[in-house]
Amino acid sequence: MIQLKIVVSGKVQGVGYRYYAQMKAIQFGITGWVRNLEDGGVEILASGLRESLDQFIDEIRRGNPFSTVDHVEVTEQENTETYKSFAIKY
Repeated sequence: MIQLKIVVSGKVQGVGYRYYAQMKAIQFGITGWVRNLEDGGVEILASGLRESLDQFIDEIRRGNPFSTVDHVEVTEQENTETYKSFAIKY
């Protein structure tokens, strides 16, 4: 299992982006969480198999019809926690 920290910037708050990320994570068997950041971006912690994570990142870059993704920063990190599902953090 690989764990990634993903920071997404653009018009990604108030447009259902976290729900979109959750739906795509479930579709690709990704576990972890998504949350809004104070600067208007979204942070995602995603764990899964490389192929699934690559597909997930492609969808995250695309965004939902109401969002505009300007930049996606992906950082691989040490897998310190294990998640059983993909949650939206409030």
